[in-house]
Amino acid sequence: MEIPFTPEQESRLTQLAAFAGTEPADLVRDAALQRLEEDEQFHAAVLEGKAHADRGEFIEEDEVDTRFEQMLRS
Repeated sequence: MEIPFTPEQESRLTQLAAFAGTEPADLVRDAALQRLEEDEQFHAAVLEGKAHADRGEFIEEDEVDTRFEQMLRS
């Protein structure tokens, strides 16, 4: 698979890879794999939430607000 980058993007990737002590291709691969993992985790969480909702398991709005505030603080 090839991913086209503009010369400016390639230069930025090369600089970032050099700073990280790796090759640009490894940097891009690692970033893509991390994104895939995050997407899989998000999808699993959505399915879990849907399953809870299908069973009628909900939390009150105040609890949602509290959890959201805790997430923002961490």
